[in-house]
Amino acid sequence: MIRESGVDRPPFSLARRLRQGETVRVGWSFIPSPPLAGAMAREGLSGVVIDQQHGLWDTTSTFPGIASLVQGGAAACVRIGVGDFAGAARAIDYGATVIIAPMIDTVADAEALVAATKYPPMGTRSWGPIGAMALSGVTDANAYLQAGNQESFIFVMIETATALANVEAIAATDGIDGLFLGPYDLSVALSRGAEVNPYTPAVAAVLDRVLAAAKAAGKCPGIYCSNIEQMRTAQAKGFRFVTVGADADFLHTGISARLAELAQG
Repeated sequence: MIRESGVDRPPFSLARRLRQGETVRVGWSFIPSPPLAGAMAREGLSGVVIDQQHGLWDTTSTFPGIASLVQGGAAACVRIGVGDFAGAARAIDYGATVIIAPMIDTVADAEALVAATKYPPMGTRSWGPIGAMALSGVTDANAYLQAGNQESFIFVMIETATALANVEAIAATDGIDGLFLGPYDLSVALSRGAEVNPYTPAVAAVLDRVLAAAKAAGKCPGIYCSNIEQMRTAQAKGFRFVTVGADADFLHTGISARLAELAQG
């Protein structure tokens, strides 16, 4: 963890916690609202993922969104758009701790991601962490530089047949910190577009294979879960970066529960 004057910065400890083998629970945000993201952070989640791939977050909203998350006490995580490695580096500069990169199919894809998000000698990330330094309270540029590669945590998503064929080699790529699975994407890929069903035996077998690849390479396994059943199963298997649900679902659940209470008189 980066320290400044002996003070720990909790939102910036997530990478360290994952490297030490902890299991963390994070929320997911599709709605580009920094205040809503901050409210999620204050509920005690270890982190919240800003989704730039399928969510409505863009560069303009992501910067204040990251600040709201950190100020709320949660680590800022960003799922970038497909192939947007420059955007991944920018998100870390803004203060994101975790990057989730979708559609990583080959070792070459993984290496390009590492090059963009890690400082030399591991990568070629350029200098400019203005938001990250401000949010973490670090004022010494060299202190940030020396800790930068350890304080950023890079997940690649395994979600295609090509990625599955290369999963062991992708997992072994230096600079990749974890493998992240989206069971819904996998079900579409494995069924060749026939269905969206994360509960099939075929998806379960893939989860086990990717989990084994992550463990063999000493990398963190992560997974998207949308309900308690999925969460319990994932954690029992050994996934350590686990989502607990998304903002739209939380709003739906809360509003439905309140209306049900009112209906009861």
